[in-house]
Amino acid sequence: MNKKIKAGIVGATGYTGVELLRLLSTHPNVEVTAITSRSEAGIAIADYFPSLRGIYDLTFQTLDQARLEQCDVVFFATPNGVAMKEAPALLSQNVRIVDLSADFRIQDIPTWEQWYGMRHASPDIIPQAVYGLSEMNRDAIANARIVANPGCYPTCVSLPLLPLLQQGRLKAHMPLIADCKSGVSGAGRKGNIGSLLCEAGDNFKAYGIGGHRHLPEIKQTIQSLQTNIADGFVFTPHLTPMIRGMHATLYLHLEDGCHPEEILREYYRDNPFVDILPAGSTPETRSVRGANLCRISIQQAPQSDVWIALSVIDNLVKGAAGQAIQNMNLMFGFDEQLGLQNAPLLP
Repeated sequence: MNKKIKAGIVGATGYTGVELLRLLSTHPNVEVTAITSRSEAGIAIADYFPSLRGIYDLTFQTLDQARLEQCDVVFFATPNGVAMKEAPALLSQNVRIVDLSADFRIQDIPTWEQWYGMRHASPDIIPQAVYGLSEMNRDAIANARIVANPGCYPTCVSLPLLPLLQQGRLKAHMPLIADCKSGVSGAGRKGNIGSLLCEAGDNFKAYGIGGHRHLPEIKQTIQSLQTNIADGFVFTPHLTPMIRGMHATLYLHLEDGCHPEEILREYYRDNPFVDILPAGSTPETRSVRGANLCRISIQQAPQSDVWIALSVIDNLVKGAAGQAIQNMNLMFGFDEQLGLQNAPLLP
């Protein structure tokens, strides 16, 4: 399709916002016409992000100045609690929304309010929000007015599980463990002592042991696909001394006679952004750096009935901005790969 759409980005000063701008700059069917920031209004994007000098001639505006109602689609790359307040007005103007925050990811409102510590401002919109895990909800996303872009950990963890859960291949009432590692950019661009080079560099630590906000999101996906599995799910995130990248190691108990690599390979045969590696492979985070890719391998642990699935993504691309653009492509009937065909960066 040659249709050109106008896009706005709310909260464009963070890592996810600048990644959206980078990827959309090469999209043949999208023109970014508005970028907002409460703190940087009036500043030219080239002065704030030198990497975009000569690419965009835009200035940050406030929400009131941006006239987002003139856009075809608006991306919310904002802290939790912003999109849910702004979404009703935009939807009433027939503007489609891709929300990269957590405001519309969880369908059960009390659960969302418990984990995010605030009252939901637009509970009536939640039922129409489609969970934007592209490889699971492609048809629903194509017809959606608002898409809840998944979190980075839920994307990395869910993609290896989807085909197996859909076929009911995990053993019920058995532990399902996700041991995950993320680069520091996952904490965002805000000032945070734990994200400082002297704190995060040359260091490795677990966090969120008492409960991470992505836990109910992942469990929601698991529960929707196979019963009696989510209760045994254990999720432990770790912070690693790298800028971008995410690695999930999943420990699975599968039904006897299951051939998981064949199941994954068949399921993802026509999915351009999921790569099932040969048996014995170990995917690396650098193999997806800067690209909208998830690489997966699975093998049985030696002398054990436990299977080990390995999954890697770039947390800012397939885990955020890239998947958001993939969802936008589906919403507007574009080729799913438009704007996302760049090769990973190496080194």
